[in-house]
Amino acid sequence: MTSRIGIVHRMRWMQALAATLLLALAVLFAGLVASSARAVVRSPRASAASAADPTAVDPRLRTLAARHPGQSTEVIVQFSQGVAPAAQRALLARSGGRVTRELHVIHGLAARMTAGRAAALGRDAQVHAVSLNGAIKTQSILTSSLVTTFDKTVHATAAWNKPNGGLTGKGVGVAVIDTGIAGDLVDFNSGDGSGSSRVVQSAVVNPDATTATDLYGHGTHVAGIIAGNSNARPLSDLLHGDYVGVAPDANLISIKASDDAGDSTVLDVIYGLQFAVDHKADYNIRVVNMSLDSATAQSYKTDPLDAAAEAAWFNGIVVVAAAGNRGTDADAVSYAPANDPYVITVGATDENNTSGAADDTIADWSSRGTTQDGVVKPDIYAPGSRIVSNLAPGSVFTTLCATCISGGGQYIRAGGTSMAAPMVAGAVADVLQNHTSWTPDQVKAALKLGANTMSGTGVKTLEVNHTNDANPSTPANQGLTPNSLIDTTTGNIDYTRSSWSRSSWSEAADLLRSSWSRSSWSRSSWSSTDSSGVETTRSSWSRSSWSTSVYK
Repeated sequence: MTSRIGIVHRMRWMQALAATLLLALAVLFAGLVASSARAVVRSPRASAASAADPTAVDPRLRTLAARHPGQSTEVIVQFSQGVAPAAQRALLARSGGRVTRELHVIHGLAARMTAGRAAALGRDAQVHAVSLNGAIKTQSILTSSLVTTFDKTVHATAAWNKPNGGLTGKGVGVAVIDTGIAGDLVDFNSGDGSGSSRVVQSAVVNPDATTATDLYGHGTHVAGIIAGNSNARPLSDLLHGDYVGVAPDANLISIKASDDAGDSTVLDVIYGLQFAVDHKADYNIRVVNMSLDSATAQSYKTDPLDAAAEAAWFNGIVVVAAAGNRGTDADAVSYAPANDPYVITVGATDENNTSGAADDTIADWSSRGTTQDGVVKPDIYAPGSRIVSNLAPGSVFTTLCATCISGGGQYIRAGGTSMAAPMVAGAVADVLQNHTSWTPDQVKAALKLGANTMSGTGVKTLEVNHTNDANPSTPANQGLTPNSLIDTTTGNIDYTRSSWSRSSWSEAADLLRSSWSRSSWSRSSWSSTDSSGVETTRSSWSRSSWSTSVYK
């Protein structure tokens, strides 16, 4: 009996054990199925992220995230095509980001967040690129002995005196994204007896600027090369006719992207380009000059400043950019906007104290080479050494080189590709006065067709008169791949415009009004919040000085 009971107990125990094992196996199987299901749900996102461009994150941001992942930073996030504004904001909110500006021109947002979380955004399928809001700087200022021969060297004088009507840029608007322009200087006078200035409008796109005028000096010097004209001085003035820009009758639109100390960021310059695009028709803006570059080297396909420059180009504005002053360094031409294949990138020549071309040489400090995307730059060269132009009264420039100041303190001698670029911008204005229907691609082709070829180097140098006579049957930039945010069917950036596009430009305070401007108002910086509540005030930590490192 005892043995039979033991057998029964053992059988029941074995049955219970089997049931327990079956239950455990069932639970394990269910878990595996659920895990597999979750993997299937995640797989499209994971595969999209893993396929993301490894260069989508700014190299400086990657370094910062690796060393200081918790550091607060401001970044520019460009989103993939088709990502709606609400989805953009939701993604940034999930990442702990606080939106500081909307950037509809590049289908993006600026946001403040930790470096670690910002870098992680580059792995998201909805994100096209993430960049630090890095510093913007003008090209280094080089100064030496005075020789004012550039108008003859580039044959601008021949264009001014053409038999069937001179080409002086009359009626053409040239936007100067820089440190502002001292527009009340006599050399910018319209010369029509009204006393009005040819600086017809002034926009301030830097939230930390307190005045529309140029307290640094760089922008005024650049503007004088484009469209200064000392013939507006009285005949009794000893300086009458001494200094004349390449397009002496062109109108100037000052877009101040720096604060009063000359500090600027990528965001400020992008806003400057946006202003030029939005107000192209208002002031006949056909050209924009950018004698500046980003402090971060990125591919033009993901760089936000390059995207904005292309947006302006495809909206019919010729974009002229200084090549930089890095000589033949490995990364000499790797910085936006000069590295963009669409824009006209300008290098500098040294005229060697003569107005003839035979002894011209490439300035040894002028950037040249091949970009990270395989594009040879610059596109054209113009004089950039020992250039005399207008000096903004009381500006920082007045303290940089006492021996460089001339004309009783009204002019200053300086050099760099910052001075070469505005010569090309002025030349474009001259040409567009005559060829009003030419597109940016046609203008670029004409510049190359009409250019001189420098002996011994093969590089193209600016020739204004021949450019006007050129017949660009084949436009430039054929076969190029635009920034991936550009819609190739329309030539515009694929983005959904927000309602603040124009309306959020606040009216200027009294101290921003320019009495010398033809219009009675001057645009100020973006207001502290836009119509959707986006906070647009920003810290000044990311700003750095416009480069002024080299003097002679």
